[in-house]
Amino acid sequence: MPEKVPTWASIKMPIKAGVLAVQGDYEAHGAALERAGADVVFVRTVSEMRGIDALVLPGGESTTQLQFLREEGLDQKIKQFVREGHPVFGTCAGAILLAREVKNPPQDSLAIADIVVARNAYGRQLASEVREGVTKISPRPLEMVFIRAPIIEEVGRDVEVLAESEGHPVLVRQGKMLIATFHPELTSDPTVHEYFLRMARNGK
Repeated sequence: MPEKVPTWASIKMPIKAGVLAVQGDYEAHGAALERAGADVVFVRTVSEMRGIDALVLPGGESTTQLQFLREEGLDQKIKQFVREGHPVFGTCAGAILLAREVKNPPQDSLAIADIVVARNAYGRQLASEVREGVTKISPRPLEMVFIRAPIIEEVGRDVEVLAESEGHPVLVRQGKMLIATFHPELTSDPTVHEYFLRMARNGK
């Protein structure tokens, strides 16, 4: 019996995931995405977003990142990317960039996600800590690394809270936007990145 040749429809092509490579642990995000099965592109220009299926906005300094995005025209490109239905994942500073309102102190953002965040809400010198928390995306507790993390103070009614810690949402989803105030790229647990790639593949 002749061997069955796979059709294009039956072949699952790897997700092409972009990672904003301005500052922060973008290389760690890239490594985590590759371990989860994605092809990774580090993004610094509008042209480098061409052809990507999903985008990660990593940690770092949100005001510096926003200035860079505006100078390169990436701010408008990212907004268009979201409008077109592509998944975007923001962690820590990335969460601040996506929020519709930023406090403590107030600052501009991309204002895409219906959340309100407070910067440095744990105190400027409360450097980092590791916690475990229950989440809707895994049956086992999730390791969460917080580094001068923002706090999500409010979520809109279309925002689903996927995990909480100490009474605050720390992992939320709105449509195809995923937002974390912690750093999943700094652990060996692939759960969050795998979940994001499933969003990119089938929207679920």
